[in-house]
Amino acid sequence: MRGLFVTGTDTGAGKTVLTGALLAAMVAAGVPVRPHKPVLTGLEEPPPGPWPADDELLAGLSGMTKEQVAPLRFGPPASPHLAAELAGEELDPDAIVAAVRALAEDDSYPVLVEGVGGLLVPLRHDYLVRDLVRALGLPVVIAARPGLGTINHTLLTLEAARGHGIEVAAVVLSGWPEAPTAIERSNRDTIAAIGEVDVFTLPTLSGPDPAALARAGGQLPWREWLAGR
Repeated sequence: MRGLFVTGTDTGAGKTVLTGALLAAMVAAGVPVRPHKPVLTGLEEPPPGPWPADDELLAGLSGMTKEQVAPLRFGPPASPHLAAELAGEELDPDAIVAAVRALAEDDSYPVLVEGVGGLLVPLRHDYLVRDLVRALGLPVVIAARPGLGTINHTLLTLEAARGHGIEVAAVVLSGWPEAPTAIERSNRDTIAAIGEVDVFTLPTLSGPDPAALARAGGQLPWREWLAGR
């Protein structure tokens, strides 16, 4: 199975914008990519600002329905294991993996999977997002903030991935300003040096304009990331 798994250093680190940018760039390049959000929570709360909900953004960019993009959907803005529990359900990891693999169609279509929160978020009490990534065998692209605190969060995420045999394609600092501060530039360089990882930047985007997302995603070496699979 070819594709990428986009995770974040934590909730709100910019992984949905990064996923949208990668998706828009692939679509603009004629790549028949299939986006997937295995579990979506927080449907009870409208998204803040100009950005739509994750499933709506990815569906709009790909031409799929929201339900095709995110088949497991829950209202409370909570960790997936709790959101499912509140709905009287329990998530089935095997079924989640099978749903992603079904999108790949014998490698004809690369898949672009957006995770939930970070790698250590539980899908069940005994099954983390990290376990899902390992089961899928996809390389990870880590979305991180550019500002204060990101060094610790990003290096911890790198350790959580590599310590369990997960390939990290790159780190992307999402929401990179036009005039980065000395701290932001140092954060980028420090993560690259200590983490021994390629670090890229995604510019701040004001809203879900497909053309702007495609331009931003086109600056990232996603072809190289996909070619590695």
